[in-house]
Amino acid sequence: MNQKIISIIVLNWNGKVYLKECLESLAAQTYKNFEVIFVDNGSIDGSIEYVKNNFPEVKILTLIKNTGFCKGNNEGIKISNGEYVALLNNDTKTDPYWLEELHKAILKYPSVGFYASKIIFYSDREKIDAVGDGYSFCGAGFKRGHFEHKDKYNKEEKVFGSCAGAAIYKKSMLNDIGLLDEDFFLGCEDIDLSFRAQLKGYKCLYIPKAIVYHKISATIGKLSRLQVYYGQRNNEYVYIKNMPSAFILRYFLSHLFYNLVSFVFFLIKGKGIIFLKAKCSVLKNFPILLKKRKIIQNNRKVDNSYLKKIMERRCFSVRIKGKI
Repeated sequence: MNQKIISIIVLNWNGKVYLKECLESLAAQTYKNFEVIFVDNGSIDGSIEYVKNNFPEVKILTLIKNTGFCKGNNEGIKISNGEYVALLNNDTKTDPYWLEELHKAILKYPSVGFYASKIIFYSDREKIDAVGDGYSFCGAGFKRGHFEHKDKYNKEEKVFGSCAGAAIYKKSMLNDIGLLDEDFFLGCEDIDLSFRAQLKGYKCLYIPKAIVYHKISATIGKLSRLQVYYGQRNNEYVYIKNMPSAFILRYFLSHLFYNLVSFVFFLIKGKGIIFLKAKCSVLKNFPILLKKRKIIQNNRKVDNSYLKKIMERRCFSVRIKGKI
């Protein structure tokens, strides 16, 4: 058997209802040199049996409990054989040319470390979910192009990062910078990975013809308690671990303002207590975060002038388009 160039990790937790469309769309890809690794996070809805019976070509990794988005994907990456690893949400449908377009980009830009897809809302094919991720000096990740028309963002361009719901990473880069931080469990882990990659000099390229349709937080629910808690906690994890000291000193008031606006937003949504619990958890884990920060900052290879080119100064509008 030929070595597969790309390994696709599809993480699942009680998502049987989404698997037919997701896995059938992968089977219909025009590019064929890939493997699919289905990682099941302790599902009890018959997901594993369904994949075994209907998609025998898919490699299955069974985890005995829900280990979270980060560890689940990491376990899949560890058994992957590809030179590149694609992470794909189970609540997606891929365009038939998705992998072909990503592979073209790999061949054309081999020095790039990771690539972002054009993610479109499944329920509204005219609107964009994300065209790569951005990051603001106020300390918040956001979806580029969120809710904008699908016909925009039609050129290949360097971006801060890629949404892990439909991203592809060079395996050698992951070996260098490390996998998803499992302390995150879920939420903002892709922004953290993108930031760590950028600090070590790896670039991310957005590929507009690599299209994926996303059903949006189908597994954990939009603005669920889980999503709010981990999103708000992990947003601080990203900031503390990765933000250069000079930017913290200069933009700290902007960071506080962003958090104040976020608190008011979640208070209105009835999630104010969850927001505060998330921030208290950050204080509890602050010593661990500082240890990780020291390692990351000591090993960074780019200077602040480069980061200024790929980060944004927006603050309030970032809350609207935020990852959470």
